[in-house]
Amino acid sequence: MSVETVPRDEPLVDVRGACKVYGTPAGDFTALADVDLQVRGGEFVGVVGRSGSGKTTLLNLLAGIDQVTSGEVRVAGTAVHALPERRLAAWRGRSVGLVFQFFQLLPTLTVAENVMLPMDLCDTVPRRRRRATALDLLDRLGIADQADKLPAALSGGQQQRAAIARALANDPPVLLADEPTGNLDSATADDVLRVFAGLAAAGRAVVMVTHERDVSAVVDRRVVLADGRVRR
Repeated sequence: MSVETVPRDEPLVDVRGACKVYGTPAGDFTALADVDLQVRGGEFVGVVGRSGSGKTTLLNLLAGIDQVTSGEVRVAGTAVHALPERRLAAWRGRSVGLVFQFFQLLPTLTVAENVMLPMDLCDTVPRRRRRATALDLLDRLGIADQADKLPAALSGGQQQRAAIARALANDPPVLLADEPTGNLDSATADDVLRVFAGLAAAGRAVVMVTHERDVSAVVDRRVVLADGRVRR
């Protein structure tokens, strides 16, 4: 689902009363409790909190990597909480772009091949157009000249830009980032944050989780999680 096909009056991310409880040998552990979050297209939202506050759990629920114990999670018009397991991977590949702290680029594939991989897996772009699409994304992110190199030959900032290009490969309406600047120096981190802000300005919903609290200058809105709850 592309950005253009989502009704403008509908949040791209709509979480209502989300709870996530994990069973442990010591008893049940509540990672998230009654969380509400709405993010519209064009918004860059930073979810901040200390380690263990529930940030990554929330991101996993938005991506359909994990499922709520109770409550509702709707992303890009789809009730993720109600999707059967067999449909989650296909939905995720088309609707959500994921960016990680440690890039997660496949080391034996070139940068262009890494960006093409989601297109191959989801068959969203005709085969003859995939490399051109990848090169266009890399060009928009300023690293087209790195397309035929292996990830190890790139700097950290270049690898993160390649990871963002890969996340955009299937033109998802929602971009989710898990500590995307945690492995970068401050100047490079600022550059990457500006990239996310630009992607939000173009109409995507961008949700970034981070333990850093000094993101107010770049995000449109900051949501604070503490002990699995949104701090009011």
